[in-house]
Amino acid sequence: MQVMVRDNNVDQALRVLKKKMQREGVFREMKQRRAYEKPSERKAREKSEAIRRARKLARKQAIREGLLPAPPKKKLPERKPPLPQTSRPAD
Repeated sequence: MQVMVRDNNVDQALRVLKKKMQREGVFREMKQRRAYEKPSERKAREKSEAIRRARKLARKQAIREGLLPAPPKKKLPERKPPLPQTSRPAD
């Protein structure tokens, strides 16, 4: 995984890297590997994850086909306009 650092802004690059790792499921996998997981528990977990993915896919397909209403879109909070710059006399 690779992230470009622009203008020596390491904090922003770290945020982007964390977001990419979250999307890929790296953190979830690290948490699971901390302790031993019995093969039967692993099968049950993988089966439930597969069911969840299938349901999500079916729900998205139904929304696309118009069988289900689309969820309401989240409204972004309004940003306040920046304060006007006042010119201060030089002392």
